[in-house]
Amino acid sequence: MTGAIVVLPQGVAFATIAGMPPQYGLYASIVPTIIAALFGSSWHLVAGPSTTASLVLAASLSSFAMPGSVDYVKLAMTLAVMAGLIELALGLFKMGVIVNFISHSVVVGYTAGVGILIIATQLKNFFGLDVENSHEFITAIYDVVRTLPTMSVATTAVALATLGAGILSRRYMPRIPYMLPAIAIGGVTAAAINAASPGAIATVGAMPAQLPPLSAPSFDPHVWRLLIPTALAVAISALNEVVSISRALAIRSEQHLDINQEFVGQGLANIIGSFFSGYVVSGSFNRSALNYESGARTPLAAVSASLVLVALLLAAAPAAAYLPKAAMAASLVLIGWGLIDQRSIRHIWTTSYSERWILVVSIFTALFVHIQIAILAGVALSLLMFLYRTSRPPLRPRVPDPATPNRKFTDARPDLPECPQVRVLRLDGSLYFGAVSSFRESLRNLERETPGCKQIAIVMTGANFIDLAGAEALALEARKIKARGGSLYLIRVKESVMGFLKKGGYLKDFGDNRIFWSKTNAFQEIFQGVDRAICRTCDRRVFLECDQFAEEGRSIDGDTAVKQLPSSRIAQVSLAGQVARE
Repeated sequence: MTGAIVVLPQGVAFATIAGMPPQYGLYASIVPTIIAALFGSSWHLVAGPSTTASLVLAASLSSFAMPGSVDYVKLAMTLAVMAGLIELALGLFKMGVIVNFISHSVVVGYTAGVGILIIATQLKNFFGLDVENSHEFITAIYDVVRTLPTMSVATTAVALATLGAGILSRRYMPRIPYMLPAIAIGGVTAAAINAASPGAIATVGAMPAQLPPLSAPSFDPHVWRLLIPTALAVAISALNEVVSISRALAIRSEQHLDINQEFVGQGLANIIGSFFSGYVVSGSFNRSALNYESGARTPLAAVSASLVLVALLLAAAPAAAYLPKAAMAASLVLIGWGLIDQRSIRHIWTTSYSERWILVVSIFTALFVHIQIAILAGVALSLLMFLYRTSRPPLRPRVPDPATPNRKFTDARPDLPECPQVRVLRLDGSLYFGAVSSFRESLRNLERETPGCKQIAIVMTGANFIDLAGAEALALEARKIKARGGSLYLIRVKESVMGFLKKGGYLKDFGDNRIFWSKTNAFQEIFQGVDRAICRTCDRRVFLECDQFAEEGRSIDGDTAVKQLPSSRIAQVSLAGQVARE
């Protein structure tokens, strides 16, 4: 009952955003909701018209047909079929992971842009201004500023009353859906004003009291070509909403969620719903949360709410004649404001410079370019940022720290000496085609800085993946270092990387005993290739083995001196050398 009552004002509001006749918001909350509940995976997700899908639909279709017209409605049904086919295909082919490429910053920026755009487009009805409908941010704001002196005081009073009631209800009665008291107060205020001045407040108008009529989307290839970009944007944004809502509710209810099955359910809901006068549907934040909090345990709660809605539609549809447009505009302003996640925006802004740019681009594109491009632009920028970060994997110099037990390896610091012959590096990132250039440049810089260094060991614990280009780069560097008289060693290579190197035959480029599972075993082999003469004169003492090499040097010098001593001193010096070695 709660879900059915709440969807009455919400369905009309979302249809208003979408540019559809108001009854279509309720039609889209009946058959599509039932199909999504029966074929989806979530116990509590409620499908239906949503703010983002409605706004994308209006912004995209208004350039092809007049909002509210027969052609416009047909295009909306066609878009539902196309988006449903995309969602169904993604679910059947187990492509649920695609939503993982939509970062949190993109979602926050996109929804914030949608919220701002909703507020901007509803200001004309909020103030009772006589301007053309526009879904362009700049045009909408310009028209409002230009005609604001002609605003209707009566209409604005109804909107402010609705807005105030919604804010107070959300704060002091959080368990009650704020739209219900807000619309009620707005309707009473409008009725009082109309009683004193008949016709002063415009209303939505009566809706037909009937079941969702059958409809037929267009299958004209030309129309489909025009709508493909919009269908893709709608499908991706809708699925992102679905995943976000269903995952949040699944955590609270401790339910195992099958994302691919949820995609199937949403796809079937849009496809079948389009033949029953439903336009594009998605997950509803408010209705899904309310469904869970009201005590729903299975998807039959959403099915039951849809059946109750049918009864309410037949009985209460004429009451829409008393629903003020100003009250609907104020409720949509509340919805738009709720989409602006101020806490997440502040967190992103203060935490990450790159995520800040993703947020700004998503909002900017939604407001000043086109709403259907916003999420695609955000995803593209996120992937570019990711590729840029992964294409420059750090190759960090590592040295033993004498201040720690067992001289634990740490990142190189100015106060810690480095060996002129042996360098230990740690690769922090996978080695794939995009990272090869940065990897080789780092080794070239090392060669220029320390031309005498011929023994290089790379700790590979951070390399989870390697491709053909990465393996070729490793083999090439191994051959180059071998040509200089040195060796390239790999330490702690993961099994997946090791398997790829074996399969490609790259191990022969490293030579025998050049890949190790521990640093201890690696250094036993590495120090076999160092120049002991350099070690005897080196005073850096980076490794424990350095002291051993110094003692060997002193022993050699002592044995050489023995040859120059009288025979009476030879035994004494030899004994001293033996003690020193021991």
